[in-house]
Amino acid sequence: MIETRRDYYDYTGGETYAAEIVELRPVDGDRTALILDRTVFYPEGGGQPGDRGFINGVPLLDVQEKGGEILHLVSASSSVPLSPGPAELLPDARRRRDFTVSHTAQHLLSGTLLRLTGRPTVSMHLGDEICTIDVDTGENRAPLGSELSAGVLDAVEDAVAAAIEENHPVVIHLCPPEDLKRFPLRKIPPQGEEVIRVVEIEGHDFSPCCGTHVKSTGEIGMLRILGAEKYKGMIRASFIAGRRCLYDSRALRRNADIISRALKVPAAETGRGVLDYMEKSAAVEKRLKELEEWAAAVRAEALVKQAAGLPASGPEGNPPVIVESLSGAGIDEVLRVGRAAQKLTGAVLVLASEKDCKFAAFCGDKGADVRVVVKNAFEAAGGRGGGGPSFFQGSFPSAEALAGFIAAIKGR
Repeated sequence: MIETRRDYYDYTGGETYAAEIVELRPVDGDRTALILDRTVFYPEGGGQPGDRGFINGVPLLDVQEKGGEILHLVSASSSVPLSPGPAELLPDARRRRDFTVSHTAQHLLSGTLLRLTGRPTVSMHLGDEICTIDVDTGENRAPLGSELSAGVLDAVEDAVAAAIEENHPVVIHLCPPEDLKRFPLRKIPPQGEEVIRVVEIEGHDFSPCCGTHVKSTGEIGMLRILGAEKYKGMIRASFIAGRRCLYDSRALRRNADIISRALKVPAAETGRGVLDYMEKSAAVEKRLKELEEWAAAVRAEALVKQAAGLPASGPEGNPPVIVESLSGAGIDEVLRVGRAAQKLTGAVLVLASEKDCKFAAFCGDKGADVRVVVKNAFEAAGGRGGGGPSFFQGSFPSAEALAGFIAAIKGR
């Protein structure tokens, strides 16, 4: 095992860092692991993703710790120019800062939740866009309430905001030499570690943690709780912190401005404006549906009139057949017209949608079978579909195939 000196806790970002490549080790067919004598790249762990950046200009895909070794993973093809010797490390400082801020924010949020609601955090995850904590639903709850309602979340968010504004120091304790037992830890420390790293947010939280953290709560800037929902027997709360809040606010504002202009309401009233618009749209949709049904009934009556001049029975003793391509109609309209006409006549109705290259056949006569009328022509035209005696629906690969099908039915 190769021991790598871990300098990532002291790295502030922005500058290159000199190290040595000790070994290149194939990991799989697509990736190569670089083992360094020292590193400023944080390996994935404790819910915090690994760093990204460059080693001698080669993009770093991931950083993992396995068996006590830190593996810097690059693509196998890009590792060709790399060899043991001097290396220039350049972490993605913006990504590192983002996750460092989010990690400290998570500690502050979890500590505040525990204090105000009695709910301990069971696990956490720092995502590229949204971070989450999974909170226990046990009975040890403080007066704020048994559920993480919107009001409770607002109270927690306000308490976190106050702690950020008060700019409490974030202190790192190493145990040993310090005594682990003197800290009121929020969670059980890992077992088998020679040194336990305890992160203290003065007056708010003590937690064993191997992640990177800011120096004071003021560096978090802001934290927003996006919501909470039940998840695998727990409650999962989603949050963002730091500049993510700025980017989120910026996106929301831009969308609010677009909605404001479209609905002609002030940006602060877009919620009410959208609800009013939806209510009006629902009324219009309801009226449109009524008119569509009325139009379908009118069109159905016109089709049924065609049956008056047809023989009392068609081929094979079946009812007469009405064949029609409904100009400009989609298959939904064809179905509405067919169902309406089916109630008015015992004739077989074969109605087509040229627009969708589809058709449907209907018959209200329980003794008839529409499949006898359409089957041969349908198969000959390469149609796909199916149905039963009173209803059959299908589609065709082209308008020409549909036209051939209609012509064949009319020529029966």
